[in-house]
Amino acid sequence: IVHQWMAGADGDWRPWLKSELEKLGHEVLVPEMPDIDTPIIEKWVGKLAEVVGVPDKDTYFVGHSIGCQTILRYLDSHRFKTLETIGGAVFVAGWFNLKNFEDEETKEIARPWIETPIIRDRVKTVLPKSTLIISENDPYDCFEENKAKFAQIMTKGIVMPNAGHITAEDGFTKLPEALSELKSLMKK
Repeated sequence: IVHQWMAGADGDWRPWLKSELEKLGHEVLVPEMPDIDTPIIEKWVGKLAEVVGVPDKDTYFVGHSIGCQTILRYLDSHRFKTLETIGGAVFVAGWFNLKNFEDEETKEIARPWIETPIIRDRVKTVLPKSTLIISENDPYDCFEENKAKFAQIMTKGIVMPNAGHITAEDGFTKLPEALSELKSLMKK
């Protein structure tokens, strides 16, 4: 489970999801990503690679916001030339573009994440099953654009009404939708 920018591994609904998955007998890793206030692509993807190593068909990912980008960039990397597929992924409040930045500094931190392309076809070859959980009133906007770009990767999309960025601040300390989707992906 990869957390979002400016939040740690123990925030929002992540502890609940980790606990629920562990009750089902799954090993769950929720790494604390580096420099959470100023995330850098190489550092976040490097940290995920360090924690996961080489994934396989029994590896499932959950990302939140920039955590989704981290997972996609990790899967897009060239290190998986022999990888057939992973199990699947659930992307929560995922994005390819953002608006409504708090300030110019925040916009500059996000710029490489927005402008550095992710080759979605390459990701799709190793990620046959994924679900996007997104809200139509995400404060960072770009709902239609992000939904359309994820449609090139995901096998299912869920639009949650009035869920904001799907954080504890938005009322989400549990996220049964993510648990349900993971269970569904694991059955296929």
